[in-house]
Amino acid sequence: MATIPNAKPRVGVPWRNTAEETANQRPKIDPYLDAVRAAGGEPVLLSLDQSPEKLKGLANSLDAFVLPGSPSDVDPSRYGAPKHPETNDPDAARERVDSTLIAHAMATHKPILAICYGTQFLNVYMGGTLYQDLPDERPTTTRHDREDDAPDSEHTARIERGRVAELARRVEHTPDLEFVVNSSHHQAVREPGRDLRITAHASDGTVEGLEYTGPADWIVGVQWHPERISESASGAELCRELFRELISESATRRARRTG
Repeated sequence: MATIPNAKPRVGVPWRNTAEETANQRPKIDPYLDAVRAAGGEPVLLSLDQSPEKLKGLANSLDAFVLPGSPSDVDPSRYGAPKHPETNDPDAARERVDSTLIAHAMATHKPILAICYGTQFLNVYMGGTLYQDLPDERPTTTRHDREDDAPDSEHTARIERGRVAELARRVEHTPDLEFVVNSSHHQAVREPGRDLRITAHASDGTVEGLEYTGPADWIVGVQWHPERISESASGAELCRELFRELISESATRRARRTG
């Protein structure tokens, strides 16, 4: 598909997992699409049920990617670990799509914003490992998951370095770059993958952010959910800025490719 000059950057967002796509369950995926639109981009919802060749062709027409959360967990065999009793079943189709998109984005220097499960998969793709169940493997008084359909948990996260720290300084909510963020996960980064650096922690030390260190790439992962953070949270403006930066980077990099 040819790129129209000055068109909105097209951002690919895969379905969260196969079951939700099959049932066309939109409430959990739509907030990602809405966040991309609000930031000035054109979201493109990507089916998990397509051939690798078709997905690669579609990826060529896209300018950036958002890797969303998922009720599935990353297959622990990918990082050489036995399955924990609390680990949810993996979704092979979602893992296949994310692998293809990450490989394409890195080869073409297109931006990636990875969120929750997306961050965990990015870390594993790059050779890192995960805590499979925080309450069992890394128990603390900070709650990271939530009860069924209850609102997300909230806790503080300190942004320490990297691109998100630059954005945090830009919005200037707090001088120490500590924000209240939402939280809905039971797994997290244990050891970072190659060329990934940890950029944020929760107050209990759980990894809340990481970034790829390749100088030509914009690949950012956050463990919280910027697409649905409550307006009352101190990190709300940072979350909006994160999507705006994704779109800005997408437009800039597209201009370089086509100029």
